[in-house]
Amino acid sequence: MIKDHTSLKYGALLVAPPMQWDPNFRRAVVLICEHSDEGSFGLILNRSLTLVMEQVFDDLPGFDEEISWGGPVQPETLHFIHRLPNLISGGEELCPGIYWGGDFDVVKDGIREGTIHPDDIRFFLGYSGWSSGQLAEEVDNGGWILANSNEDAVFDTAETAVWGQTLRSMGGTFAILANFPEYPSLN
Repeated sequence: MIKDHTSLKYGALLVAPPMQWDPNFRRAVVLICEHSDEGSFGLILNRSLTLVMEQVFDDLPGFDEEISWGGPVQPETLHFIHRLPNLISGGEELCPGIYWGGDFDVVKDGIREGTIHPDDIRFFLGYSGWSSGQLAEEVDNGGWILANSNEDAVFDTAETAVWGQTLRSMGGTFAILANFPEYPSLN
């Protein structure tokens, strides 16, 4: 675990500890896209919605990539992360191989032309946000476990497995936490 919140930065993952009962973040893994003195912005990686892109955008027929729920703030806004910096201009590199945002018209053209595949891009409605100093305080108080992100965790791991696999990859006590039952009272 990264305890020093100076390591809290864009590209890091926030992993909800097993006893996080807030339904918005229960067993959530959040990719931090922005972190500054003004606040923090992230996207929940493991919360699918029942929507696909072609349902939201009429001009993307056949593109049935699921949209995820990025968090409870401004749920009407669309955000995306990708691993296509050579195709999608304007994105910000969060860490090696992971980019946030970019030119959405290029994304739509690439989807229609078949040069952008669902395995290389993820879409989110809403986001998770924290005011100045709030996230660092939550981390310091044990409300989040910090982990390093990587392409595999963000793009290639099933949503249902991201939480456990991230903890297991950290080893030690965190690997044990990955086996913590979701509802201990039922055991």
